[in-house]
Amino acid sequence: MFKFLKRKSPALRIGDIAPDFKAETTSGTIKFHDWIGSGYAMLFSHPKDFTPVCSTELSRTAALKSEFDKRNTKVIGLSVDSVGDHALWESDIGDVAEHFKGAALNFPLIADNDKKVAELYEMIHPGELDNLTIRSVFIIGPDKKIKLIMTYPASTGRNFLEILRALDSIQLTAKHKVATPVDWKQGDDCIIIPGLSDDDAKGLFPDGWNTVKSYLRLVPDPSKK
Repeated sequence: MFKFLKRKSPALRIGDIAPDFKAETTSGTIKFHDWIGSGYAMLFSHPKDFTPVCSTELSRTAALKSEFDKRNTKVIGLSVDSVGDHALWESDIGDVAEHFKGAALNFPLIADNDKKVAELYEMIHPGELDNLTIRSVFIIGPDKKIKLIMTYPASTGRNFLEILRALDSIQLTAKHKVATPVDWKQGDDCIIIPGLSDDDAKGLFPDGWNTVKSYLRLVPDPSKK
């Protein structure tokens, strides 16, 4: 007789309140929700200090920090290494910058030696890595709710321009009654949400829209007006 095991549902989902925590970082002790403040935040983990892919990722993120700043979004990294190891690794991150459109480290790293934060955010996947954090990304809003979750395998460096693109969509759709289509980027046409009737849409989009299907109405990016 076969015995079927029930898969455990993920503890965190989009729309959940991001777990709060207190942790040591390269910029001192933080309480996460207080640190986020009234803006957005990107919390992302890397497997290990002094490793090649991680060095390129953090260097590239540092180069893009001004783009996150423009979007009122704080950036913070995490691994199970110590604050001391993070500090020693910092010069390596700067050294690889010229090869990967990067920059010297300019945002804090969480030292999660006891794996408490990693466990809160389910960043350790034993099937992929033993006792190290996977490449997880969490975008968290001003309401402290999780807006986006991405997970990459250890061998695949992330595309942080794509993360910025997703962040743009998250922030746009939080303010306007639109969704963003495939491959959307700032300035492209958006989709009026299906739940908004044509009559109600006229008040929000007085210049009209292009009806592709009754459920697919394209309108210029409302943030560009």
